[in-house]
Amino acid sequence: MELIQQCFTLLGLLVCLRITLQCLAFSKYLFPHLWRAVPASFFQSMGEWAVVTGAGDGIGKAYSIELANRGMNIVMISRTLEKMQKVALEIVQTTGRNVKIIQADFTKNKIYESIEESLKELEIGVLVNNVGMLPSPHPGQFLTGPDNDENLINCNVTSAVKMTRIILKQMKERRKGLILNISSAVGRFPCPLYTLYSASKAFVTTFSKALQAEYKSKGIIIQAVTPYGVSTPMIHNPSTNIITKSSRDFVRESLNHVTQGNETYGCTAHAVLGCIMNQIPLWVIHSTKVQEYILHDLNSKLKKK
Repeated sequence: MELIQQCFTLLGLLVCLRITLQCLAFSKYLFPHLWRAVPASFFQSMGEWAVVTGAGDGIGKAYSIELANRGMNIVMISRTLEKMQKVALEIVQTTGRNVKIIQADFTKNKIYESIEESLKELEIGVLVNNVGMLPSPHPGQFLTGPDNDENLINCNVTSAVKMTRIILKQMKERRKGLILNISSAVGRFPCPLYTLYSASKAFVTTFSKALQAEYKSKGIIIQAVTPYGVSTPMIHNPSTNIITKSSRDFVRESLNHVTQGNETYGCTAHAVLGCIMNQIPLWVIHSTKVQEYILHDLNSKLKKK
């Protein structure tokens, strides 16, 4: 009887310890100033230039503008030249920072030599690996989606690896730098109906965490950013609400957490949602009934449109 009591006591202590650690982790979103708040000069101290991929729209555009607001010159890389030119003009007119544009299609593999040459003389303090794509704008089973696997892997996976390899070398030499790899909350667990996208983002998150372990002693910060809903053109700009954030609001908040660990949800609302989702057993998410309900609900909404 005494042994059973001791076991339950130990189990209770472990549960309390886990809850305490979760509360401490969550507190960084509510009280960021207590967790090594990022000073105004932090981003400039990393180097003169920030490189942002997928910079023509959505989250990439927001990072370009916000990092310029925080004193950095910006290199924008995307395939959408006209969109980048509009954003560049806005940055120059509102902040006075320098902007360099590189047009490149990240679904292709033969672009990196040219990108590296274009970045050769720049002191790059921040890299935002943001470019990405969905196989389809709507959820669906793997075989029902378009056969664009190679494009998606090049865009979501290869781009992060290649751009990091190009820029990490000079960061290592200067012993400072910040790399933000924009992943997704659906990369935190195997997500049916977004199978390939979920797997590609799981790679980005794991890649980021392993790199941080390798290079944190060199003074380099590497962080995976794993948001839930952010209103972007990739998902047809849904209305913003307490969970679905605008790109600019999300980016502004996420930049306050860059020194707070190798992974962040980026904002308080998504951290709360993440805590809830973590309590749902995976078998529920993976159940056929749940998948059928999601697809049925989607088809009903599409028919109404």
